[in-house]
Amino acid sequence: MLQNPIDRDIVESLRQVVLQAGVLAKEHFSRLDVIESHKKGSKDLVTEADIEVEEFIRKNLENKFPEIGFFGEETGKSEHRDSRWIVDPIDGTHSFFRGQVFWSISIALEVNRELKLGTVYAPALDELYFAEKGAGAWKNGKQIRVSGVESLSDAMVCTGFACLRSSLESNNLERFNRVALETRDQRRLGSAALEMCMVGDGRLDVFWEQNLNLFDVAAGALIATEAGATICNFSGKSGLFPAEILVTNGLIDQEILQLM
Repeated sequence: MLQNPIDRDIVESLRQVVLQAGVLAKEHFSRLDVIESHKKGSKDLVTEADIEVEEFIRKNLENKFPEIGFFGEETGKSEHRDSRWIVDPIDGTHSFFRGQVFWSISIALEVNRELKLGTVYAPALDELYFAEKGAGAWKNGKQIRVSGVESLSDAMVCTGFACLRSSLESNNLERFNRVALETRDQRRLGSAALEMCMVGDGRLDVFWEQNLNLFDVAAGALIATEAGATICNFSGKSGLFPAEILVTNGLIDQEILQLM
């Protein structure tokens, strides 16, 4: 079982792995004209970059820390252990594939069902977010904090939508329309992990989305909460809810919940 606090070797190794994975991802990003891709089922796009970046992360982390399990978007779960890495090799694959900059690599360390470490790296923006449970959140070595915006009418909010919406009874469109009428500005950037970090960094005041997976939100959730953000579901229940997740600066929770 891993000790608490987390060993410094694990912390530094995680930093190095995500940065090296970013170099690999940027190599693919620089040659999008020849990159191979296909659809996973009828919805999600996956590229050779997703697969190679996850394989790189998995190989490096498993070689150095064989006692820690692995849960990746592309390769699934390893055997049950009391600790595991939770990995999204490219969060925002469609943005990546279309040459846009809002995509990220997301890695979290979960120990006994509690998030202990999280890193989200946006290589095209050269922004590295990092958090350790109880020790704050950081971007490129500088500590970050949520915004001080106290009114929804002054807020910049952000959301996302499922890959295909026509078959969903609750598809977020009506919810977005309600929120858009009551807020100063809206964004839809394409990487949930990065958008959650941006709430923690004070560049967004609210992020919400539904129909996500644990690997989409694990690292971003720890980073956001360590920066002072509040995370709940659309009913206001605290916790990590990939099926519906609301992240705020902690000051406008009640206003936004009325619109959820």
